[in-house]
Amino acid sequence: MPRPIQATIHTAALQQNLARARAGAPDARAWAVVKANAYGHGIERVFEGLRGADGFALLDLAEAERVRRLGWRGPILLLEGVFEPRDLELCSRLSLWHTVHCDEQIDWLSAHKTHAPHRVFLKMNSGMNRLGFPPARYRAAWARLNALPQVDEISFMTHFSDADGPRGIAHQVDAFATATQDLPGERTVSNSAATLRHAGDAQVRGDWVRAGIVLYGSAPDFPEHTAAHWGLAPAMTLSARIIGTQQLEAGDTVGYGSSFTADRPMRIGVVACGYADGYPRHAPNGTPVLVNGVRTRLVGRVSMDMVTVDLSPLQDAGVPAGVGSEATLWGRAPGGAVLPIDEVARAAGTVGYELLCALAPRVPVVVD
Repeated sequence: MPRPIQATIHTAALQQNLARARAGAPDARAWAVVKANAYGHGIERVFEGLRGADGFALLDLAEAERVRRLGWRGPILLLEGVFEPRDLELCSRLSLWHTVHCDEQIDWLSAHKTHAPHRVFLKMNSGMNRLGFPPARYRAAWARLNALPQVDEISFMTHFSDADGPRGIAHQVDAFATATQDLPGERTVSNSAATLRHAGDAQVRGDWVRAGIVLYGSAPDFPEHTAAHWGLAPAMTLSARIIGTQQLEAGDTVGYGSSFTADRPMRIGVVACGYADGYPRHAPNGTPVLVNGVRTRLVGRVSMDMVTVDLSPLQDAGVPAGVGSEATLWGRAPGGAVLPIDEVARAAGTVGYELLCALAPRVPVVVD
């Protein structure tokens, strides 16, 4: 039989989460962001759940080709634009919209021979200080694009650095509004956090919102708010079976480095999941796990193919557990209990995005 580990992609949860993003900005259209292979979920696997979006946003041309092969005829946006001049040929062939964030991309467009002019999104660096033209140079970049016969419609974009935190977005909204005042074209400024927290403001809502991590059931502003607070459901469950048990006595240690020492007699389960499956090696003792729907904890160091979990809470609850019992590393257990990805990520000192994107190719994936 195959090794007893599996990731499950929940189509209904994707649909629910997309609807929640839309509810946050009811007058705007919604991009479903499927970069990084749909945040580790698989573009082909999430397509059915997200095809109700108005467009798909992603990073590279290979992913855009995959979305087109699935039969999508609507908008596809390259969030970082093209990386070299010849990429524009595929943009023309696949009817891709693309971001323009630097002078070099404008130069490439000016030299590009095309029969169909391109739809572009001119990106402003309003404070994130990654990609984009600074406000003082933004209108000049727009004028250059507007003069090109290779360019059809120009839309406007920026990205918030602190939509999920106390600094907020007002300083970036003001910079963007000032620099784009009276320029014709659609606007897209809201990421997941801004869509949930700030899109009551029409300037923030814009014409398009970019729904990213919200689609996959993670709260963009955790731990201030949980996924349940926002009405989000986990789009991925990672589960595995217990393949062995051990009875410990007080003073016994577990795993490499003996990082866990039992302070009393206890029973532990060995679960068929490790860092080679994408589970974080740095997850410490106490990281939450569900076994048969009961919350328990990791004990001992994560190894390549196994983790070990404390079965005491199941014994205390009168729930049998042993070889064959199901451990939910994150997501939804069969009985309906949920272990949010955000809680596992916080315990491991990271964010849910990283865990989802790190799912290893060796893990079998099913779609429900």
